[in-house]
Amino acid sequence: MIKKVSVHQLKPGMFIHDMNCGWMEHPFLTGTLKIKNDQEIKKIADNGIHEVYIDTDKGLDVQDAPTESEVKAEIDHELIEIIQKAKPVETASLRDELEKSRRVHSEANKIVHSIMKDIRIGKQIELEQVDPLVAQMTSSIFRNKDALLSLCRIKNKDDYTFLHSVSVGALLISFARALELDRDIIQLLGVGGMLHDVGKMQIANEVLNKPGKFSDDEFQLMKSHVVHSRTILEATPGISQVSIDVAAQHHERFDGSGYPHGLKGEEMSVYGQMASIVDVYDAITSDRCYHKGMAPTEALRKMLEWSKFHFNPKLVHAFIRTIGIYPVGTLVMLESGRVAIVIEQYEKNLALPLVRTVFNAKKNYYIKPEDVYLSKPLGQGGGDKIVSHESPEKWGIDVSKFM
Repeated sequence: MIKKVSVHQLKPGMFIHDMNCGWMEHPFLTGTLKIKNDQEIKKIADNGIHEVYIDTDKGLDVQDAPTESEVKAEIDHELIEIIQKAKPVETASLRDELEKSRRVHSEANKIVHSIMKDIRIGKQIELEQVDPLVAQMTSSIFRNKDALLSLCRIKNKDDYTFLHSVSVGALLISFARALELDRDIIQLLGVGGMLHDVGKMQIANEVLNKPGKFSDDEFQLMKSHVVHSRTILEATPGISQVSIDVAAQHHERFDGSGYPHGLKGEEMSVYGQMASIVDVYDAITSDRCYHKGMAPTEALRKMLEWSKFHFNPKLVHAFIRTIGIYPVGTLVMLESGRVAIVIEQYEKNLALPLVRTVFNAKKNYYIKPEDVYLSKPLGQGGGDKIVSHESPEKWGIDVSKFM
């Protein structure tokens, strides 16, 4: 049985099933571990991990600890409550915005590639390259955030560093818009997101692109990219403090367990707090050559769970309302047994999106695509409901072909 326990309840002989943190947040080779001694427990705690999941079939038990299913049910209930407080936002048609956002996304990827390449050879960042692009991204997100964000979910594993930067920029813009920040601040946050990982260009390629878990020394070396990012941005003419805060604080944590300075609570700027949320969300939902990304719905569950310690809970709630439980492009199972793709979010109720059914799970074959408005009753284009999110790989469905 899988149970959730506090790190303080750990003892030698217990089997850790899941470290319960982002895979880049700990130095262990895997997320599973049979605890041999107190030193291993100390190492877990020293890395800012507060709670873990144990497998009682493989190690010692904690009698009164909640089961994984109990924890999940509680989090799902909280997610629904959070989503119900979302404010409706007027948006343009996703179909109308998608082609425009494709051009913006492609241009963003090219520019980030160019900037990173220049940094690698010692050139300075020219904000004249970045500012107009971020302005285009902002305009696209103001028209319909789901168009650009759905494209940002598609990543080539070999170009992760560049595409992650574009995604963090887009997510920060969308997040800031939902918080109703000034347009000028939104622009600066977008710039910070696009440039937050420039310090990685100071890390040797064999470490940066290593197809496996880092050694302890490599883990520390990778952590240094945050300091490099701040140094590079502080030397960039015209850069704002807002953009610098995004880069300098995106690995800090609200409980003080982050790096490089262990900032705690309000010691972090609100922009750094936002960046820490966005960076982790995009990282854990992205596929890497040695790590499979989570589905967005599962990632939001984890973000909410971790917000007790690592993030500002109020901001995490706002971010969940920004993204929605089922972002555009998510594959879901309907109560009818049909597999569907989320095509558009219904702003008045983010738990009831417009979906496109593409597959019959009961009979295991593709069906003629049909749009179902889950917010409407049977006979008016609705009459079904989501029971779970699904993996495209499990069903062999290329989501992009049906968007």
